[in-house]
Order: sequence, then C-alpha cells, then structure tokens
Amino acid sequence: MAKVLIVDDSRTSRKILRGILEGYGYEVIAEAENGEEGYLKYKEKAPDVVTMDITMPKMDGIECLKIIKHADAEAKIIMITAAGQKDKMMEAIKNGASEFVTKPFDKEEIKKALDTVLGA
Repeated sequence: MAKVLIVDDSRTSRKILRGILEGYGYEVIAEAENGEEGYLKYKEKAPDVVTMDITMPKMDGIECLKIIKHADAEAKIIMITAAGQKDKMMEAIKNGASEFVTKPFDKEEIKKALDTVLGA
C-alpha cells in the first residue's frame, strides 16, 4: 500500500488523518508540523503521496507545495483546506496540487482523493 507523509500544524488533524489513512491500509511514514519540516521529510522519506494543510506557521502549504514540485515534478500532493479558502485552493491547483479535501475530514472524500491521485 502507498506510503503517506502528513503535513499539518494541528496535532489533532494529524491524528485523525493518520487513523483514516491507516484504516484504509495506507502506511503513514512520517508527519510534519509545518511546510519547512514537510519538505525535509519529503526529501528524507520519499513518500508516494503527501497530504498538505494550506495554513501553517513558518512555511505554509502553498510554499511547501511549490518547493516540492520544483524538486520533484511527479510529486503527488493532496491539499487540505478549511471551508472558505477557495482562493488558496485555486493557487494550490495552479502550482501543481494533485487533489484537495476539506476539513472537517470525510473518510470517503479522503479515500476518493487518494484513489484519484494514485490511479487506483
């Protein structure tokens, strides 16, 4: 099953997302609390897919998305957005986001996004 990196500044969100992903059989190989840490973990762990929160301290998800896509054009990144972040979402798509899901998390929405991104 695919290896996933979770990048989100909220410990609660990471825990919920980890539970959903592992419930579907995905392997969560690392977690990061901000975009800066997310990029370093991406380089170190080479995950199959990344879930990336948009709003984070130090480096937000959009900046991290840009850096990862610059380093690896084939990177598969699912952006996590709160309701009402349409402008940010459009910016993420323009910069290479593969898919997006909204908070609060919906299991089926996450599974569908992963299936789309991984070609399942």
